[in-house]
Amino acid sequence: MASSDDVRQLLHHVRATGLEPKESARGWNHIGAIICDAALQRQAKYKSTVLPRVQRLIKEWPDADTLSGFKTRIASEGLSKTINWRGPQKLEVITRLVEQFDAAGIETVADLVEVLADQDRGPEFRGSLRRIPYVGQKTVDYIAVLAGSAEHVPVDMHIKGFAKDAGITYSHDYDRVSELVKAAAKEYGCSTGALDAAIWDYMSTQGKA
Repeated sequence: MASSDDVRQLLHHVRATGLEPKESARGWNHIGAIICDAALQRQAKYKSTVLPRVQRLIKEWPDADTLSGFKTRIASEGLSKTINWRGPQKLEVITRLVEQFDAAGIETVADLVEVLADQDRGPEFRGSLRRIPYVGQKTVDYIAVLAGSAEHVPVDMHIKGFAKDAGITYSHDYDRVSELVKAAAKEYGCSTGALDAAIWDYMSTQGKA
């Protein structure tokens, strides 16, 4: 659990940088978009590389909002051309994510939310995702955010960097930084997602997006 001193230290930096966390919906009501976003975001510039491809997918494959629709489109048209992505590694991650979503009986975003929230199925599903190469804890938490969760923190370089700039000595520790952001959000009076988004947006303007 984050100490009160660390919470105050992080919030001092929040205020010093002029951040104003605002509540807003995040994520996609589109299974194909969630899977592609989650697979492409690792070590990529989100705003210039990932977001345009996800938006294009939603526009060109509106029926890929369900897993079966996404699978049908992939089989009939191919994904690489639609999202203009040739790198085999991330395309393989997409394939593996589709397989695990299918195995968990996830057809819609509502199904994904239900599985993630289930006390038994949730940990099992998360574990199956973690066994996919290049899918770590951050990506699993990010999938929850893409499904609409306001209580998860995908601790990436932006969040770690902000914590480090705030003087937090354990900024490299995923779990501790996650708990710190959650505690700071509670103290601030906003959702975890609102604070996470405010920090991410701020850090992305510092030449790291």
